[in-house]
Amino acid sequence: MQAPTTTMTDGRDLPLIGLGTYPMDDAEAAEAVRCALDIGYRLVDTAASYGNEAGVGQGIAMSDVPRDEVVVTTKLRGEHQGYEATLRAFGESRQRLGVEYVDLYLIHWPLPRLDLYVDSWKAMIKLRDDGLVNSLGVSNFMPEQITRLVDETGVGPVVNQIELHPHFVQEDMRAFDAEHGIVTEGWQPLARKTDLLSQPEITEIAERHSVTPGQVVLRWHVQSGVVPIPKSGNPQRQRENLDVFGFVLSEAEMARVADRAQVRGGGEPDTHEEF
Repeated sequence: MQAPTTTMTDGRDLPLIGLGTYPMDDAEAAEAVRCALDIGYRLVDTAASYGNEAGVGQGIAMSDVPRDEVVVTTKLRGEHQGYEATLRAFGESRQRLGVEYVDLYLIHWPLPRLDLYVDSWKAMIKLRDDGLVNSLGVSNFMPEQITRLVDETGVGPVVNQIELHPHFVQEDMRAFDAEHGIVTEGWQPLARKTDLLSQPEITEIAERHSVTPGQVVLRWHVQSGVVPIPKSGNPQRQRENLDVFGFVLSEAEMARVADRAQVRGGGEPDTHEEF
């Protein structure tokens, strides 16, 4: 069981669902990643700020899946923004992961107050040109910040990972990404710490398709053109999260899933500071 893929604008393939690892520690991440890869996941997501890159790398090493079949994503933390700092931080992330290259490297948050994300982007372009990173992306970026990257470097991100779930559908941001050939990834796709999965609209659709409420929500992401990154260390839940390609939601069901008050659960990109 593996997810289909989409081709990013740089020509590389990205699975349509991935494994999130926040807030696992190294031991939890190692076992979760090993298990997920054995089940069929081929996209694994971590970040320097998660503190589990070493565990993620151990899980990849423990799996029988060839390294070149796994899309490994990590992210630059805020305190390491800036040209030289980004180069050093990437080297440390790569060492912790135990890999020769990273498939997808993201700036975790724009931190506009620091005004260093363009310098970091330039360093990431160098890392790509040096063969240490395959694809470049951002996380939690707004249209004006992505536009600035392109205007000042001529290189745009292939991925923008943002908070996205039926409580916060991000229509405008998704439309901008699509217009510019950027794949939207969704973090917190199941709206953690909310009652989303117990909502009658969701549970009724799940019963109709003989699937779980979580599968309904993840299918909603996929049909919305979003790559969800659900976190789970439970093997059964991992299987359920990956098994969302055998049914299709109708237009009416898609509308019912998304019919929610729009509430952001995480930080505001223009003000949130992650160090």
